[in-house]
Amino acid sequence: MAPGNDSFVTEFILLGLTDRPDLQLPLFLLFLGMYMITVLGNLGLIILITLNSNLHTPMYFFLFNLSFIDLCYSSVFTPKMLINFTSKKNIISYMGCMTQLYFCFFVISECYVLTSMAYDRYVAICNPLLYNVAMSPKVCSSLVLASYLMAFSGAMAHTGCMLRLTFCDANTINHYFCDVHPLLQLSCTSTYVNELVVFIVVGINIIVPSFTIFVSYCLILTNILQIKSTEGRSKAFSTCTSHIIAVSLFFGSMSFMYLKPSSAGSIGEEKISSVFYTNVVAMMNPLIYSLRNKDVKTALRKILSRK
Repeated sequence: MAPGNDSFVTEFILLGLTDRPDLQLPLFLLFLGMYMITVLGNLGLIILITLNSNLHTPMYFFLFNLSFIDLCYSSVFTPKMLINFTSKKNIISYMGCMTQLYFCFFVISECYVLTSMAYDRYVAICNPLLYNVAMSPKVCSSLVLASYLMAFSGAMAHTGCMLRLTFCDANTINHYFCDVHPLLQLSCTSTYVNELVVFIVVGINIIVPSFTIFVSYCLILTNILQIKSTEGRSKAFSTCTSHIIAVSLFFGSMSFMYLKPSSAGSIGEEKISSVFYTNVVAMMNPLIYSLRNKDVKTALRKILSRK
């Protein structure tokens, strides 16, 4: 019996990142190493922030959630990708595919957590006297909860619209996970509504956070340029650099991937873009925020010295 009301497909075949046999083992080792760094880095940050009371501040509360999201969504996509490198035929069930598609909501939630971090930096630099009020525990919790709710609603819209489609005979997905565009290309019914939903939902979840981050940093830059001391300007810039790097990597790859029709661009370009936001960004975030952060390095030294 087919899992969907009108679907004739009970399983999909994932072609993976590449079909070249000579690249399977090197890519398996590369992405296994990246996944191990991602898990250790994000899990390490989560534990470090939890154990060190000096890091119980709004900035690190958001970083804690960012690490949790990176850890979760990399674990949704990467293990299946690694299996594909070592197996001749990588099969995923219809419901497994829809479940994987649904858990893309972690990616949406990262958009809003990064936006909350930009707002946190804006308040810290532009309104330091009001920081404790503007970024109270209640406000921080509300921002994170709103991030997850926006992600949940976006995932429901994507998955709900995908479940209404009919998949007749074509069940080979030219990708390493069940993403929206490759699935739309397999449908034997009209995907107009789906494409419209993708453009609206993804447009809102990229444009609104991007605009908010841009405005926040314009105000931050204006405020920093008014600081007379070179040391003060340098310190203010350093608190924002890590976040700007993380935002550029994440939103750049997401925009390239989703803010275009499913027919535009090659599958190879989509796969490379997907690798950035599902693997590279999740791996880089803990490195960016730990290697460039004195508080994190100090907290790590304290814990290691205790042991």
